Amino acid sequence: MILNMIIFLNRIMVKLSLAKSLLIWLLLATLSFSPLATASPKPPIMIPLLDWSSQRVVVKAIGLYFTEHKYPVIYKTMTSNRLWGSLARGNVYFHTNVWQASGGKKLQSMLEKKRIIDMGNHSAQTMEEWWYPLYVEKHCPGLPDWGALLQCSHIFAPSDDTKGVYNVGPWQYNDADLIRSLGLNFHIKEYQNYNQIWKKLERAIARQQPILLLNWTPNWTDQRIPGRFIEFPLFHPKCETQASWGINPELKYDCGNIRNGWIKKVAWNGLEQTAPCIFKFIGNMDLTNPMIAEASALVDYDKKSEDLAAILWLEKYRSKFRTWTAKGCFNTAS
Repeated sequence: MILNMIIFLNRIMVKLSLAKSLLIWLLLATLSFSPLATASPKPPIMIPLLDWSSQRVVVKAIGLYFTEHKYPVIYKTMTSNRLWGSLARGNVYFHTNVWQASGGKKLQSMLEKKRIIDMGNHSAQTMEEWWYPLYVEKHCPGLPDWGALLQCSHIFAPSDDTKGVYNVGPWQYNDADLIRSLGLNFHIKEYQNYNQIWKKLERAIARQQPILLLNWTPNWTDQRIPGRFIEFPLFHPKCETQASWGINPELKYDCGNIRNGWIKKVAWNGLEQTAPCIFKFIGNMDLTNPMIAEASALVDYDKKSEDLAAILWLEKYRSKFRTWTAKGCFNTAS
C-alpha cells in the first residue's frame, strides 16, 4: 500500500509547490512509522493435546480464548512421554496439567536441568490410585481397606482365571511393585487409551460387575459415578527407596500413591520473551477440582465432542479467564 502511495505522489509532485511536496512526504513518513504500520504479528501459540479428556478440553478452551484475542493457535497431539522433549525444544509452549504422582519425578528432572520453567500450582489437589464403583463393596466386605483385596481378588477375575484384573491406561506407575510387595493376587491389564477403560467401566456398571481400575481425582467420576479409592498404606518417600521401611521389610513400594498431590503448570524457557501475555496468563491460571472434573465429565459422561465441551467450559468459567488475564494484555499487540 505504501509503495503505491509513493508512485502516486511522484506523479503529482511535479504539479505541486516544493513546500506542499515536503509536507506530503512528512505525512507519509509519519504513516510509515505509525504503530499500525510497525506492529509485528503475534506468534502462533503451540499447545499440546495429550491423552486424557480434562487436559484436552481445558487447553482447547484456552486456545479459543487466545484466538478471540487475535493469537493464532496450533494444537499438537502427542503422548505424555513426548511432551517433555517438546517443551524443552519449544515445539509446544506450556503444559497446564502436571500431576504429582504420575509426572512429579520427570518434572523434577527437567527443572534440575533447567530445561523448563515451573509456573506454579493450581488450587486443585489430586489422587491417582486403584478405584472401584461403590456397589463393589457389597461383594467385598472390608473395602476400601486394601487388606480386603487379599480375600476377594477372585471377584475381579475373568471366568477363566483366578487372578483379579487391575485395569490401567498408558501411564507409568509402580503398580507391579505394589502387587508384589503386598502379596496381591492380581495382574495388570494395560489399555492404549482411557476411552477403552471407560467403556469397560460402563459395561461393568450396567451389569453391576466388580471392576478395579486406575482412576484419579479430579475426574468426571467425581460428579457422575459414586466410587472409592483403595486405601493402601500411606505414601512416604522411604517407601520407594528403603525396603526396610513399611509393612514388607524385604521389598520396596509397599505403599500407595501420594494423596492430596499437586497439579503444576510448566512452560518452555522462551515463552516469556516470545509471548509475554501468554506467559502471564499461564502463571495466573488457577484450576479447582470441580473445574477439572467438569471438563472431563462433559466428554466422558455427557458425550459432548471435545470442541463443544471446550466452548461450554469456556463460557461457564469465562469470568475466571478474565481474572487470569494480565492488565494491558489481549487488547494490544503485546
